[in-house]
Amino acid sequence: MLIDAHQAFAKTSDESACEELIGRVQQGDQAAFAQLYAQHNRRVYALCLRLLADRHYAEDVTQEVFVQLWYKISQFKGQSKFTTWLHSVASNIAISYLRKHKHWLQKVVSIEKSGMDETSIALCKGLNGLDKLVLRLPERARLVFVLHAVEGYRHEEISTMLGMAIGSSKSQYHRARKLLREWYENE
Repeated sequence: MLIDAHQAFAKTSDESACEELIGRVQQGDQAAFAQLYAQHNRRVYALCLRLLADRHYAEDVTQEVFVQLWYKISQFKGQSKFTTWLHSVASNIAISYLRKHKHWLQKVVSIEKSGMDETSIALCKGLNGLDKLVLRLPERARLVFVLHAVEGYRHEEISTMLGMAIGSSKSQYHRARKLLREWYENE
């Protein structure tokens, strides 16, 4: 079957509707922003929860992402998909939030915080087995795993985002995979 060249590059109605919605938000339309929020808040929350391993932090950061989105929407130029841009904004805000809210002792002494405890994980509704295991990972391993395996960032990008060596990023990723495999096999 041959495809018409114009058809192959034509935007889908979903993409056009999204562009129109973003344009309205960029013009200050609050109803359009509410619609954008309704379409994307669950995915942003899921990303924040995976990165932060704390429901309350994830809720706070999700709200912060959308506050920042309201102010930064003019920076979106459509050179990438909106969801890609939004996830990048959300990842950066979540990582910044994590840096700001670490306990002072963890900043002074290298104590690696593990992820959520089993009771907290059980309270998170709608998580499948792998998501529950990811939340148990130690912080650095969880961050690298989520950014690389889930969000698709390269280790070079992760090392810049998290302020670590590329080798450390790769090491943390392999550590996370090993722990996940062990936990999965023992469940």
